[in-house]
Amino acid sequence: MSTMLWTSDAMVAAMRAATQGTLPEGVTGLSIDSRTVAPGEAYFAIKGDVHDGHSFVEAALKAGAALAVVEAAQREKFPADAPLLVVDDVLAGLGELAQASRARLDARIIAVTGSVGKTSTKEALRRVLSAQGETHASVASFNNHWGVPLSLARCPASARFAVFEIGMNHAGEITPLVRLVRPHVAVITTVEPVHLEFFAGIEAIADAKAEIFLGVEPGGAVVLNRDNAQFARLQKHAKKAGISRIVSFGADKSCDARLIDLSLHATCSAVHADILDHDITYKIGMPGKHMAMNSLAVLAGASLLGADIARAALSLSQLEAPTGRGFRRTLEVGHGEATLIDESYNANPASMGAALNVLGQAQTGPHGRRIAVLGDMLELGPTGPELHRGLAEAVAANRIDLVYCCGPLMRNLWDALSTGKRGGYAGSSADLEAQAVAAVRAGDVIMVKGSLGSKMKVIVSALEKRFPDRAAHEEAV
Repeated sequence: MSTMLWTSDAMVAAMRAATQGTLPEGVTGLSIDSRTVAPGEAYFAIKGDVHDGHSFVEAALKAGAALAVVEAAQREKFPADAPLLVVDDVLAGLGELAQASRARLDARIIAVTGSVGKTSTKEALRRVLSAQGETHASVASFNNHWGVPLSLARCPASARFAVFEIGMNHAGEITPLVRLVRPHVAVITTVEPVHLEFFAGIEAIADAKAEIFLGVEPGGAVVLNRDNAQFARLQKHAKKAGISRIVSFGADKSCDARLIDLSLHATCSAVHADILDHDITYKIGMPGKHMAMNSLAVLAGASLLGADIARAALSLSQLEAPTGRGFRRTLEVGHGEATLIDESYNANPASMGAALNVLGQAQTGPHGRRIAVLGDMLELGPTGPELHRGLAEAVAANRIDLVYCCGPLMRNLWDALSTGKRGGYAGSSADLEAQAVAAVRAGDVIMVKGSLGSKMKVIVSALEKRFPDRAAHEEAV
């Protein structure tokens, strides 16, 4: 039996909504997608960039939604007996419900931002905190102007911990979101040259990330990457915002959460660290130095929320990469196997470098090769060509055997590669698909990565279809 998340009365009061039809006593969840709405949930008819949710109210109610939240200007479209909450603006109404959610919460709250590693850090925090009390966290990458209020409004009043991811690609976007969440702890994983198309430079990106300090609760703390070149700038912003507890993480000797030793393996890492004066050795269930560094922030953040550090460190061994963010699959190739590393969700220069490092650490089979299939990194402005060309160094340093490139920007990397490393080039992921699939042999490790707009998932899906893994095949049979 699903627990009630909101009573209809509480929703009416929070959103100052008018009502229509016979309303249920309450709802078990909130949805903005009529295709996935579950019976008993409230459906919010939000206007997106492409679709207006009001077009799908009927479908949502038919699918079992307990009620729909619609705007007054469109209420005439619906039958008089349809169970509706009527507001002036649906997104604003969701924001008001999020505000009411925050007001009723007794949970300890942490918010995560950063140029790279937001989602994996949020997921790691979810993992470690869940083992120590009821924990609510944003799903997927719900970190924007609708994702954050939806995630907050979905938080059960009974939660002991809550984890929110906050993203941005323009200045001013974090401020209203963090003021909604009002975290006790804020984490900035790192500041890197991403979304450069919308910023004057990296300092401007740091200033935009620093907006997260403006919502931190009085007496709260921030966790910052001391190894990052923007540390001093962020620290200054935090002090200006009245935050006195500034916790640093990294390899620097002066860090509050300090890396002492790191052993990188193909599928995991072993870490020895000093976290807020606790000497601790632990294993992380995901590979890559970037994961190990962010684990310092995870343990520091969890500790600041009142979690037990030793138990939190133990939980990190169970970490798994989410789909599109380093998730691994075994591909059945002839009489052998290959490994697919799916990094297709997104890309920027820092995450691309990290992914190539992970590929460099990967264990190939006999006669296997390390193959990178790369699509354009977007939103880099005039520096785009140069940043793509620069990836040739990481390709060489990580002993990548073959590179397949697609997109106009990746042409710059393709031209910079030595002839022996050139696998193939095409204008788009759809055009590269056949070449990339044909290249795979038993023993290979194939990593696919690019910005979301580069549609690299097309190639991941093609590889999975052509080489289904043995376990999935047996299950289907």
